[in-house]
Amino acid sequence: MKSMTEQNRPLDVVILAAGQGTRMKSALPKVIHSVAGRPMVAWAVKAAQELGARNIVVVTGHGAEQVEAKVQQPGVAFARQEKQLGTGDAFLSGVAALSERDADILVLYGDTPLLRAETLRDLLADHRERQSAMTVLTGELPDATGYGRIVRGEQGDVERIVEQKDASETERSIGEFNSGVYVFDAQASELARRITNDNKAGEYYLTDLLGLYRGEGAHVRAFKLADPDEVLGANDRVGLAKLEGIFRQRINEQHLRGGVAIPAPDTVFIEDTVTIGRDVTLEPGVILRGQTRIADNVTVGAYSVVTDCVLGEGVNVKPHSVLEGAEVGAGSDVGPFARLRPGSVLGAGVHIGNFVETKNAKLDTGVKAGHLAYLGDVTIGAETNVGAGTIVANFDGVNKHQSTVGAGVFIGSNSTIIAPRTVGDAAFIAAGSAVHDDIPEGAMAVARGKQRNLEGWSKRYWGGMGEKVERKLPWLAGWLKRQ
Repeated sequence: MKSMTEQNRPLDVVILAAGQGTRMKSALPKVIHSVAGRPMVAWAVKAAQELGARNIVVVTGHGAEQVEAKVQQPGVAFARQEKQLGTGDAFLSGVAALSERDADILVLYGDTPLLRAETLRDLLADHRERQSAMTVLTGELPDATGYGRIVRGEQGDVERIVEQKDASETERSIGEFNSGVYVFDAQASELARRITNDNKAGEYYLTDLLGLYRGEGAHVRAFKLADPDEVLGANDRVGLAKLEGIFRQRINEQHLRGGVAIPAPDTVFIEDTVTIGRDVTLEPGVILRGQTRIADNVTVGAYSVVTDCVLGEGVNVKPHSVLEGAEVGAGSDVGPFARLRPGSVLGAGVHIGNFVETKNAKLDTGVKAGHLAYLGDVTIGAETNVGAGTIVANFDGVNKHQSTVGAGVFIGSNSTIIAPRTVGDAAFIAAGSAVHDDIPEGAMAVARGKQRNLEGWSKRYWGGMGEKVERKLPWLAGWLKRQ
């Protein structure tokens, strides 16, 4: 067999993701269960992209449409393994989707998301530098029970891969194990057609390629992992939680080295897709998800959840706040116990206090809403003050309506703005008003009933309840006796 030694020859990647994963006890295919913010199979796709793969083929089977929907993107093709006939058959399904046969072929799996692109890059470089026809990614454990063992020859080449059930006592003592990840030269697709299913399971095993290569006189070598945890898979929810823990540690350590303060890293969850600046503090219990972007000098308070948000420089998110799909301008503060819903855009220096909720709301520079307010489908101008208990009533039972509040407006406590309304600049809204008309610039709106005091009302009301007041309201009963 003629070896291809060019270091710049193309790379194709086949990702095997056809299995069901019954031990997950789930209606979802195993490979789309999420780890650190991505479906497991998406991690393999990401690694292939980072390697600069020319073609990426994901082999699907069980729940194929669900799997394909999760990783559908430019540069990723799919091949269906209609019947689960083993890894050799899955590999052939994958290479059938390749239009050319001139590349090295890397085989990855949809349920081993911890493999680093750096490790795979080293594996590929070793395969090419040593002019190997096949390279097996291996690891070493004190006890490799359950794995296929690597049996090497005198020159260090891989002679055999022996499965646990077929291994002798001597072979079972071998610590080097087969990860199932391989790099093949361009002849793999032709050789794989010679794999048979002459075994008890009646399946086609990809490991049989080793013998076919050796039969051609080719070199089959091993590349040993520095960290065997990289090839950990997840067959059940316990394994999935273990992967999540490893990812969390990896991601948090990366951010710690990048200048982020995380005093209690075991309690903080950061998805891989999040980017964080320097001198950011993440207090205990923080969860950061999705496409969140955090600038420098931001503090995210304890037990806050931030999803798909942009936080400007110097933002302070106070404890127990929930932000989703929001943009928060530099120097603003949010919370505690605040909620920013999708479409919320806060300018610089905005204050959102405790138990304030915004939705599709755009607040200009210096707006303050300190307490107990709901601001939905509204644009609010600079330096407006929103009093406690303010509600922008944006829903009429069928449709949502937009309101506009100008700059420098003072909204008194317990006011309701009934959308759609326009409030002019520098207007006042008296406390307790239900605003149902537009307010001109500089005007004060008073929209509440005239107060009347009915003398003696309490004595007549409570006195008519007799013994109930005696039993339940002793202070009030005493007051009645004194009247």
